[in-house]
Order: sequence, then structure tokens, then C-alpha cells
Amino acid sequence: MHFFNDLLENYSLNIDFSKILSAGIIILILTVSIAVVYYVLKKIILSFLTNQIKKSRFKWDNILLERKVPHKLLRSIPALMVYAFAPIFGDFGGLIIKVTSIILILISIDVANAALDAILNIYNLFPVSKSRPIKGLLQVVKIVYYIVMGILAVAILLEKEPMILLGGIGAMTAVFSLVFKDSILGLVAGIQLSSNDMLRIGDWIQMQKFEADGNVIDISLNTVKVQNFDKSIVTIPAYSLVSDSFKNWRGMQESGGRRIKRAVYIDITSISFCTREMIERLKKSTV
Repeated sequence: MHFFNDLLENYSLNIDFSKILSAGIIILILTVSIAVVYYVLKKIILSFLTNQIKKSRFKWDNILLERKVPHKLLRSIPALMVYAFAPIFGDFGGLIIKVTSIILILISIDVANAALDAILNIYNLFPVSKSRPIKGLLQVVKIVYYIVMGILAVAILLEKEPMILLGGIGAMTAVFSLVFKDSILGLVAGIQLSSNDMLRIGDWIQMQKFEADGNVIDISLNTVKVQNFDKSIVTIPAYSLVSDSFKNWRGMQESGGRRIKRAVYIDITSISFCTREMIERLKKSTV
């Protein structure tokens, strides 16, 4: 920036005007540079990577592409370039660093969210996902990551050490436990349901308290979704499946049979010993 200031002052321009003009020139050069780099990365490198992924025999890379993890990661390049060149703006450099740091944190949250969703989809490709769902665990990881990134963003804005803010959170434990009560209970319940193999996706369960009688279609951090036989969806709190009783028909389904109960009403006054005439009549009816 000083180079452009000195160059413009040699043309007998006003000092203030030369500073504004030099700043504009730097912004223009930086904008063009970012646009060129972003275009090359997106149109050439990312397009080449996309074609290679589509040609590969693996499924996990296609899932990453469907979740747009590379695309979202690419958004950090312009912010990183601005962050790297922020010191050349002099007094405004500190403000630019703060803004770009917050933008990078938001981008990292978006990337982490997409990556964790991709991990869930990849994990669901394996048979073990039916008996050991990890959706609730990944939701906990997301919450923890959001909290850490939020603390880091506040620390950047306030120019404080993140550890100082983390120390203050200890006094807010009661508030957090109240706000995230359902999430904490759901996490504990999810671990118990998974470790004890009490519930799997696809199980036919029955829970009269919530009028649930159908197949489990989703197990998340806080809730379990059950699709009844009339196609209605019932949402059950995860911790209710641990604290209350429910019936799981998985054993019957795995046995390959099914017990059917039917009520047959018999008039006891019609019951009597067969006479010889009745026996003869019954013999004729079976011919």
C-alpha cells in the first residue's frame, strides 16, 4: 500500500486522495486475483475432481460429492486470501482479519455439517448401521462443534482468550443442562438402546402410551420415528423407550413365522355326543 501511495504522490496528487486511490487499486487487484484463483479452482480443478469421482468404483466419494463437501470447502479459499493480505491495509487490517475469521468459522461449520452428514450416509451403506445407528452420536458431535466454534467467534470479536470464555461456561452448567436436557437424556438413551441392542431401524415395535404400532424408520438424538400401519408417523422421545416399556416384534420377524390370534365363539348348548345317525351324516358330507 505504501508503494502505491509513494507512486501516486510522485504525480503531485493530494495525500488523502492518493491513500484512497491506492486502497482502491489494491482492492481491485485483490478482487481480480481472488476471482481468477476461484475460477481456476472451481471450473478446472473441481470439475476434473468431479469427473474422476464419478468414474471411480467407490461409493463414499460420490456421497461426499452429493453433500457438496469439496464445493463448500472451496469457499474458504477467497476468505483465506483476504485474511493473508489483510496486513497491507494498515489500520483496517485488524478489522478485516476479524471479519474474515468469522467468515472462515461459518464456512467451517457448513463444511463440518456436510462432512458429518456424508459420514452418516456412508455408514448407512454397511449392514451394521441397522443394529448400531450413529445418527444421534453425530448430532452430539455437531452440537459440540457448534458450541466450540461459537466460543471461538465470540473470543475473536471480544479479543479475549477462548480458554477464559470456556472457564466462564463452568458457571453456566446449570443453564446448559436445562437447555439441553432433552439432548442429554436422548444421548444417554441412544447409547443404552444401541449397546443393549434394544432397537434397530426396521424393527416393528408397539408402544400403547404413544399409540405407536409399526416400523422404526429413524433414530435420532432426541426422537425415534415410527411409521404405523396406516402410514401415520409417531414421534417418540428416545428416553421414553428406556424409562417405559415397549414391545419389539423383531424376534417373531427373524423366526420367519407369525402367531395369529383369532376369537372363535362356540355355543356350548350345541355341544353333545354324536349319535349313530350324526356319524353317518358326517361321513356322507366328507365324501
